[in-house]
Amino acid sequence: MEGFNLPEKMSRPELFDFEGISMVPYFTDNWENVQKFQARPDDILIATYPKAGTTWVSYILDLLYFGNMEPERQTSVPIYLRVPFLEMTIPELPTGVELADKLPTTPRLIKTHLPVQLVPKSFWEQNCRVVYVARNAKDNVVSYYHFERMNIIQPEPGDWNTYLQTFMSGKNVFGPWYDHVCGFWEKKQTYSNIHYMLFEDMVEDTGREVERLCSFLGLSTSAEERERITQGAHFDAMKQNKMTNYSTLPIMDLKISPFMRKGKVGDWKNHFTVAQNEQFDEHYKRRMKNTTLRLRTEI
Repeated sequence: MEGFNLPEKMSRPELFDFEGISMVPYFTDNWENVQKFQARPDDILIATYPKAGTTWVSYILDLLYFGNMEPERQTSVPIYLRVPFLEMTIPELPTGVELADKLPTTPRLIKTHLPVQLVPKSFWEQNCRVVYVARNAKDNVVSYYHFERMNIIQPEPGDWNTYLQTFMSGKNVFGPWYDHVCGFWEKKQTYSNIHYMLFEDMVEDTGREVERLCSFLGLSTSAEERERITQGAHFDAMKQNKMTNYSTLPIMDLKISPFMRKGKVGDWKNHFTVAQNEQFDEHYKRRMKNTTLRLRTEI
């Protein structure tokens, strides 16, 4: 199945306040159906703030469950169809809810960027497993900035300094980064079925993190198999792979910036000025003072 064709006249959306966070219509137009979504007990929800390693973890999960069983999916079905984006609603394309409802796989792998308080209730009621990935704020803001530059269903980001201020004020699509990562971290204290992963840990030792993931999922995957998956999910391999690099989805102008740009830890140092870094650190300390969550900005 090839990628989709988009309607001609798509224009960049304006942000608006929605349920207490900044949103755009492409993620709220199907809201009633998103909220009513019926999760099944064996569904696995992949939850992240945008640009925190969502596609990476989605692909690892897909390989763990279906890499051997259905190898042809790996070369013919793009990742965004294998792991539907639940709240995505683009005119004339199937909605994320429709794609998730039609998934032929068990378990169903479903992705969301919704903050914890907006995740459809049935995921909690069915005690679904949730895999959350957090990425340090500095690399996350850099990645999100380049993503918004090339993605026409996101607002115009402005220049880097403007964007950094926007990020600190929390006026990004899907709301403040701080609330997102801390919200799922807090939820983990009362809901045992969350596996909370850190992007930096994955970059540092992908094999170890895949092993931890298998243990959370109760999968007895052999060491050889895990090694194969770790190699297949290497950033450079995924960047070349048309089924994982989003080159078949025409809402993104990959000439401006590739969907999979660098996948590194510490790229923020190429973007932040000394003054921006000091201002950001100060703000970060205030915003994160009540959480035990610790993220590394270098490894």
